[in-house]
Amino acid sequence: MPRTGRPKALLELTDEELDQLRRWARRRKSSQALALRSRIVLACAGGAHNKTVAAELGCAAATVGKWRSRFVEHRLDGLTDEERPGRPATITAEQVEHVVVATLESTPANATHWSRAKMAERTGLSKSTIGRIWKAFDLKPHRADGFKLSNDPLFVEKVYDVVGLYLDPPEAAVVLSVDEKSQVQALARSQPAFPMMPGMPEKRTHDYVRHGTTSLFAAFNVADGSVISSLHRRHRASEFKKFLAKIDSEVPEHLDVHLICDNYGTHKHPTVSKWLEAHPRFHMHFTPTYSSWINQVERFFAFVTADLLVRSDHRSVQALEADIRTWVKAWNENPRPFIWTKSAEEILASLGRLLQRTTGAGH
Repeated sequence: MPRTGRPKALLELTDEELDQLRRWARRRKSSQALALRSRIVLACAGGAHNKTVAAELGCAAATVGKWRSRFVEHRLDGLTDEERPGRPATITAEQVEHVVVATLESTPANATHWSRAKMAERTGLSKSTIGRIWKAFDLKPHRADGFKLSNDPLFVEKVYDVVGLYLDPPEAAVVLSVDEKSQVQALARSQPAFPMMPGMPEKRTHDYVRHGTTSLFAAFNVADGSVISSLHRRHRASEFKKFLAKIDSEVPEHLDVHLICDNYGTHKHPTVSKWLEAHPRFHMHFTPTYSSWINQVERFFAFVTADLLVRSDHRSVQALEADIRTWVKAWNENPRPFIWTKSAEEILASLGRLLQRTTGAGH
């Protein structure tokens, strides 16, 4: 006789329970554990078996069985986390949820974001309690990062092109990530810095005197991390053409050269296009607009900035350029390639999720 398994407890919902579960299941920005448990109960109430529900919701069958049983025994209260031994909580789960939901889905009156004091005033909890809740859920309302979504009509094609060069570079070729760090300023601080001491960081004046600017042209070899560079006082098409000529002289003649560049006008200037036609081993690949994150040379520029430029003190452009050349030379003595791990499909999926969160696209 075939085994039929242990019979499942009958799971029926009242109208009030059905409404509450649907509200919890629709939660998009917070309480995702509660949302999943609600979807499990709703699916089970529809008559589906545990394994079927688990497959549909992407969880384990044991998880479905656990929350099905908890609901049958304790109803809606059974979907909250089990109590743990210790001092009884003075803050209820409902209060915690209220703080989290309010933080994620609302803003205070006459302010752009929540502070501990404003949330404490709204909820009646102490500021320290609000701080602990935010820390537990890794919420930081005082912080904001910037982003810019590309409006390039060929965004997908360019992502596949550039990422393909990183993950599967062509044979008998070198792939160079190219850009200019323009307007690098030679800044002389108005007063000498106070050196670091125990318990006191280095102190520098906020004011300075400008002594001119230069531009760092860099071609980052994505295979080995080495850099071809040059410095020019301006960054016009003529300077970029000179830099291409330097790349041509330093890359062995038998190799093709694939350049990853942004959409700056000098990279597409007729002067540059004419030079490229005369040098057919060069192939240009343009990143999508507003997508500097995909160009590896930008990470190299970040190292230059952090190691040399942030605390620089130069009395002339010549002194600045000498320090940059020395820094790049030291980099090339022990170059470090950046390991690209994400495929184009993963990048596009991640951006799709960002679009859903910011614009509600697809909902």
